This record gives sequence, C-alpha cells and structure tokens, in this order.
Amino acid sequence: MSAKRPKLPKLLLAGSGAIAIGWGAVAAQDSLNISTAPVAGFGNSEDAREALERAQATAEFAQQRAEKFSQEASLATAEIDRLANESAALAAQIQQSEADILAATAQFAIIADQRAMLDARLGQRQQPLVKLTAAIQNMARRPIVLSALQPGSLRDTVYVRAVLETTLPRIRERTASLRSEVEKGRALEREAANSLAALQASETDLQNRRNELVALTHRQQEASRSNSALARREAQRALALAEEARDLDQLVGEFDRAGLVREELAALAGPIMRPERPDASRVMPATNAAPRVRETSAPAPFQLPAQGRTITGFGGEGDAGIRSKGITIAPAAGAQIVAPALGRVSFAGPYRGFGRIVIIEHENGWTSLITGLAQTTVDTGAQVIGGAPIGMAARNQPEISFELRERGEPINPLNIM
Repeated sequence: MSAKRPKLPKLLLAGSGAIAIGWGAVAAQDSLNISTAPVAGFGNSEDAREALERAQATAEFAQQRAEKFSQEASLATAEIDRLANESAALAAQIQQSEADILAATAQFAIIADQRAMLDARLGQRQQPLVKLTAAIQNMARRPIVLSALQPGSLRDTVYVRAVLETTLPRIRERTASLRSEVEKGRALEREAANSLAALQASETDLQNRRNELVALTHRQQEASRSNSALARREAQRALALAEEARDLDQLVGEFDRAGLVREELAALAGPIMRPERPDASRVMPATNAAPRVRETSAPAPFQLPAQGRTITGFGGEGDAGIRSKGITIAPAAGAQIVAPALGRVSFAGPYRGFGRIVIIEHENGWTSLITGLAQTTVDTGAQVIGGAPIGMAARNQPEISFELRERGEPINPLNIM
C-alpha cells in the first residue's frame, strides 16, 4: 500500500489550493474599509455624477475669476479699488473651495456605489465556491486507507478524480475572476482615500479663506468710515421703504423707480456757474440735438450669485401655485453669495418671510434681487463689483432665490449668461 498510493490526495490538495485562493479573495474583500452607506445629498449615483460635473465646472470658473480679480487688484491704484478686487478674489476662492468639497463628496459617493455593486457581485460568486470548498475539505479529511477497505471506494475515487479534473479549470477561472474583482476593490479604496484627502484639504482652504475675507471686510469698513454718515442715511431710507411696501414686489419696484430717477438726473447737463457780474449772465443755449438713446444692455460681466442644484426654474410653479419670477438654487451649506454684476446696493437686510435679502441696482435700469441669505456682509448704499461678497447661505437646507429685472420686468437670468 505504501509503494503505490492513489493520486486522490494530490488532486484534493490541488483543488483545496485553488479554492483557498478563492477563500483568500473573499476574505480580502472584507478588509476594504470603504463605507457603502448612502451619502447625504445624493439620491443615487447618477445624481452624484451630475453634481461632480457641475462642481468641477464651477471650480474651474471660480479659479478663473479669482485669478482675474487678483490681477486687477495688483493693478489698482486706489486703495478702495484694490480692497474691492481682493475681496472679490477671496470670494471666488471660497466658491472654488466649496466646489472642490462638493466634487470630493460626489466622488466618494460614486466610489461607495461602485463598492456596493462589487460587494454584491462577490457575494454571488462566492456561494458556489463555498459549497465546493466544503465538499472537497470533507473528502480531504477522509483517510485514504478507508478508501481501499470500503466496497466501491476505488470506483468512487476514480469518479471523484474525473470530476476534479473537469472542475479544477473552472475553479481556477472563478478564483482568477474573484482576484480581479478584489483588485478593483483595492483600487476603489485608494480612490476613496484620495477623495477624502482632497476633501480635508479643501475644507482647510475654505476655512482659511473665510478668515481672510472677514479680516479684509473689516479693512474695507475702516477705509469707508468717512462715508458712514451717508451710509446711515441710505440705510434709514431703505428701511422706511421696506416698512411702507406691501410686499417684496412693491419694494423692488420702489428701488427700480428711484434708480431710474438717479440715472436721468445723472444724464442732465450741469448747471451754469453764477457770473461775477449781473450783466454777464446768460441763458442756456437751445439745442436741437437728438434725444439720448436709452441704453438697455444687460449688466456685464454677469454671473449667478451662487452655484448649486436648481430647485425652481424661471416661470416654474411653486408650492402655492405662483409662477416664479426668478430661479431658486440649493447651494452648499453656508455657501458664499456674491454680487451678480457691478452695481449699487439699494437694500441689504432682513425682510419679512424672505430671510435676509439684497437688492442691487445695475446700470440701464436693471435690478438684482437675492433672497434667502442667512447673513449679509454688505451695507446699504455700497458700490459693489460683480463677484463681490454680499452674504452667506444658511447652514441648514439653504435655498437662494435670484430675480433679475429690466425696468421692472422679470428676465430669465440664464438667458443673459
């Protein structure tokens, strides 16, 4: 018996070795530490992909604006202009960091979804191998001596050998596929680690830039302190209008009319200086010049005050069945909100039912209305450039509504971008 042993143990060892690879592959998947729990803010992987693309485009646009404002700040000769461009550059950098955070979060959500599908595939594939492994291990535990003593054992041995010869290639194929799937899982783990590192770096940058913006805002307030009396009068007048207005539409209309009056007054010819002697007085000469053509072009450059998922589009029907006169955006929690274009802040502060709002008068009879802010960082009467920081979104379920009007008529802001 010892001189000529059957080959069954070798086959069993070979089968057990192949299955051990499969068991190793299955065990390896359990060592991956990517969470497959749903990521807040995304309904599914498709939503996450859309958010990723939007965030990448937003980050690129914000970076371009930050570079532009930084260059203009370096070329500015007046202190107030330099500070305005520096604050706009910081606001753009903050929006870039916010977009980077959203991109990293979306990327992690996509990886988590891919890992969940990988786990499901591995779970399906491991079941047949588990059963086959158990059967072969039971056979391997049976002493070979008993196979020769029991009737039919040799026939069973030959049968098992034939089965193993046809099964082993299939086992190797299955385990090779499992090894490939597990390697994909390890690659996903590395991608997730990179996404988390990018997320942490973006969060650090965001906090640093917000701190810089706060310090810069204080410097701007110091620089404009000489105009504080005028600013107080502007704020008191704006508050009085807000109290008298029946609703937000009427309030914006009042500021529209006031802006048009200022525009028309600015277009008038200057007064003739008082003469030194009475006989030197003269009358304004009549002019047959053609009336000035009223400019109607939209403010440029123009941008949305915040980036995010569109909740309600222009003309969309709200919960109360009222058609929207603007668009409503869901930005990131505590997102930086900026002025859409150059203009004058005619109102900044709380208004009943709309949180804090900012109304900006632009040239040529255009007006911007931004509502839903949790904090405003601009004063009534201030002159702002496009991209200047004007406030912050809420931390909990932020929604920013934006209306653009041309001489009182609502205009879809997406049509002029």
